Amino acid sequence: MEFDNIECVSTSDGLDDEIPHHNLHHHNHQNNPPNPQFSSSKTHNVNVVPLAINPTTSVHELLECPVCTNSMYPPIHQCHNGHTICSTCKARVHNRCPTCRQELGDIRCLALEKVAESLEFPCKYFSLGCPGIFQYYNKLKHEAICNFRPYCCPYAGSECSVVGDIPYLVSHLRDDHKVDMHSGYTFNHRYVKSNPREVENATWMLTVFNCYGQYFCLHFEAFQLSMAPVYMAFLRFMGDENDARNYRYSLEVGGNGRKLIWEGTPRSIRDGHRKVRDSHDGLIIQRNMALFFSGGDKKELKLRVTGRIWKEQPNTDGSNVCIPNLCS
Repeated sequence: MEFDNIECVSTSDGLDDEIPHHNLHHHNHQNNPPNPQFSSSKTHNVNVVPLAINPTTSVHELLECPVCTNSMYPPIHQCHNGHTICSTCKARVHNRCPTCRQELGDIRCLALEKVAESLEFPCKYFSLGCPGIFQYYNKLKHEAICNFRPYCCPYAGSECSVVGDIPYLVSHLRDDHKVDMHSGYTFNHRYVKSNPREVENATWMLTVFNCYGQYFCLHFEAFQLSMAPVYMAFLRFMGDENDARNYRYSLEVGGNGRKLIWEGTPRSIRDGHRKVRDSHDGLIIQRNMALFFSGGDKKELKLRVTGRIWKEQPNTDGSNVCIPNLCS
């Protein structure tokens, strides 16, 4: 479902509506970074490994999966002849050892698992800038919340599996999803729908704003809420949650002498679009109210949504003050 007409009215904040094109690189979390070198905090006798080991064989080589060549983490499986394989590749080779073709079964290589657990590993996002080094289980916990992990594409109109850093995603949204790009901290949108009675679950992400050196995604959509059709507008911050808390935004919609105003903190795109929508964290307009704002015979939806984004800076007393836009 699409809107028949969408107008974006540029505001007079003296800003250029063009976003400079960056030379960007795509980062996909499914691409495995090069295997890093490991450092051991304990001394181990490699003779415990059930393989004939050359004295020059490094621990790094022992932990390398013969299929994907990534480092193996527990659980590490082995065949009856002692050839090892990671748990992910065990399913891919249909339970057959890729080295000797014997059945793998459910034999664990506990010796290598203990070695792996004792080592320290770089975060798998080290190539994206993370400097952290962790023991195995702490590494897994860290990677789930690492600030350097790639972001998912925030486009909500279709399922998109693209991931990357913020500059890449901005380019991706502009070039692949044809999302409108604007510089400025105020906005003024008019949404027109010729048959507002036909409300299905549908999503649109209409605009990306560049201000304060950051990017923000403005969403507007229609969906069913407890069997009642509603319209919802909300803002998401293209960055981490801690940085998102430095900003505030307001949305306003009205007509016929009435208005609704929403003020809140933008949610990080780390939170999925559906999670934000289902938490009702935004401006929600019931269909009857939207038609009332539209005026006329209620046969056409005409909504004008205005808003602004501002940055808050803590005072010495702990309170927040609004600071002017620093866009250039």
